[in-house]
Amino acid sequence: MPVALPVVILPAMTRIQYATSIPTLLKGASHLLIVAPQSVLEKGEFLDQLPEELMRLSVDLVTELKPGDMGAAAGTLTGVQPRKLAVGMLPDSLSRYNAPSRAGAIFNVVAQSSTGRKGSAAVLLVLDDPEHYPAAAAAVARALPLYSAKSGKKEKASLKMLAIDGDDKPIKANAIVKTRVENVREVARLVDMPAAELNPASFQKEAWKMLRGMEGVTKTAITGAKLQAAGLGGIHGVGRTAPEQPRLLVLSYKPKGRAKGPHVALVGKGVTYDTGGLSLKVGGSMSGMKSDMGGSAAVLGAFLELVQTGVKRRVTALLCLAENSIGPDAYRLDDILTMHSGKTVEINNTDAEGRLLLGDGVSYAARKVKADIVVDAATLTGAQLVATGKMHASVVSNDPELEEQLVAAGRLSGNLLHPMPFAPELYRKEFVSQVADMRNSVADRMNAQVSCAAQFVYSHLADTKAKWAHVDLAGPAFVKGRATGFGAGVLAQFVRDL
Repeated sequence: MPVALPVVILPAMTRIQYATSIPTLLKGASHLLIVAPQSVLEKGEFLDQLPEELMRLSVDLVTELKPGDMGAAAGTLTGVQPRKLAVGMLPDSLSRYNAPSRAGAIFNVVAQSSTGRKGSAAVLLVLDDPEHYPAAAAAVARALPLYSAKSGKKEKASLKMLAIDGDDKPIKANAIVKTRVENVREVARLVDMPAAELNPASFQKEAWKMLRGMEGVTKTAITGAKLQAAGLGGIHGVGRTAPEQPRLLVLSYKPKGRAKGPHVALVGKGVTYDTGGLSLKVGGSMSGMKSDMGGSAAVLGAFLELVQTGVKRRVTALLCLAENSIGPDAYRLDDILTMHSGKTVEINNTDAEGRLLLGDGVSYAARKVKADIVVDAATLTGAQLVATGKMHASVVSNDPELEEQLVAAGRLSGNLLHPMPFAPELYRKEFVSQVADMRNSVADRMNAQVSCAAQFVYSHLADTKAKWAHVDLAGPAFVKGRATGFGAGVLAQFVRDL
């Protein structure tokens, strides 16, 4: 009798590899998970490629299983090798707002089955389209987080993956698949790290380590008082009282030969911990604020993928890093900061700090870096969760084609995006100041906060020629106390598909 499995995510030092055939997938495996849509499993033709006992047990599991809305898994002991067998059934039907790869359901069934936690595991994915492999593989990787501070010996485990298409033919795990998997896990590891381990200085060390030896990459850091000299008053103001100095990391990539298409800048909010500053977060709302650098982690992950796969495009990543702390030199309500754009900002909420970092970052990208397209990513507003939830990030853009391209990249990557209104004339009034060019937080919290926060960021490059988009990933980046690696895939996919 198959046993339904609850969702359990446990940290494991799991190494992920790729098989080229079903025999190589099964060799040495102690646990096999088969993942496929309901209709494919019920038809069952591909199961004939398995050894007879595994095929028979798989058919039995399929008979008793229903996928629900987000997939379901059931497992059994086999009496042969692999010793454990599980089947993950994915729903056939999908709404137009879901990812055709069924990435969310794939993550769900891998997490339910606990595949890859111990021993040598194997995952067989049946995909509708080879283009879905990066998203599907990343969904598997999401269920195997790297970070853990648990005591005791960490179990080493391995997982081999094989994807086959509707004709039962293996799909090659190309460089995009492999780098997407690696970098999604690294992004999640960074977001899961507490502020005692990851601050602006150690984030820089992590980034420099990851970029070591990569051809075509140059990197610079503007730190502490040098931020003021460079006109980056927003980043400096937010982070100036923290133990580690705030900084802007500028990572530039130029491909060999002639670059194709527009120069793209990716800008990430990197608040390594957000106390709210003097507008202190209270009532438990500070818990989890180690994740407030999820935008910068996503930008770093996307940049790494693009460099590692040799994208033929000029790309610059800007990581705006600061810790929003309380101290003797903390920025205060009523302070006025001068941003890189030259605009002055009266502070009326020190907990609306991320937009100050991004305002500097996008202005620097448009004015100093001279990027044609600027896309920023941030865990910016709690309102994003209300607007688009934990599966869709929100996107706001001054260019309809750019917005459509990002939404399409989200569906293909499994990192879903949904558009929010871009209407500066409706939202500028929220930031009116009597003594400065603007305030940093809205007058009316019930007036489209996601779009208003984006409007503040946009105002710092509105007078440039750059096309711009803003991705608010507050909900999808950190779910139930664990980082997801969200954002790296969609940003890399977007740049690649331009």
